[in-house]
Amino acid sequence: MAQKFGNSRWVKEGWLDNRVEGCVVGRITFAVIGTVDLYLKGDFRGEIAGKAIRFSNPKFEDEDMAGDVIGDMDNPQVGEVNLISFDPHPNLAPHPYIEWFSIQKNHYRIELAPEDARMLSDGEARELDRDSQALRDALSSQVRSTRDRSDSEWV
Repeated sequence: MAQKFGNSRWVKEGWLDNRVEGCVVGRITFAVIGTVDLYLKGDFRGEIAGKAIRFSNPKFEDEDMAGDVIGDMDNPQVGEVNLISFDPHPNLAPHPYIEWFSIQKNHYRIELAPEDARMLSDGEARELDRDSQALRDALSSQVRSTRDRSDSEWV
């Protein structure tokens, strides 16, 4: 696959939780395929490190073409964080950036407008505790390094 979710228009909403060091869990809703669980080895960077975030994409499009491009995406997504940040590059305007490699060697990247994501308060993050722990319990045994990326493809 060589697509970053149709310029992120196929990403509807989601949440990610990095409150346990070395682990990012969450759920993202995509066009056509629906909700996908995630367990990623690694951490957020910058101001969101060790926090939980939520995002919603007002430019979401539930297009049939999404099924042709991302319809075979693994669910759950297990892999490794490449970069998750609200300020990913010093030469770019700050914006939510979510990038990971799956254990199947697929490379996924989501970029959103700054107003489309936010860091959760401690109280809001606590509301995710049960779901976050369930994802860690269910998926932690599947995670392994994705550092051998010579045959990775962008998605």
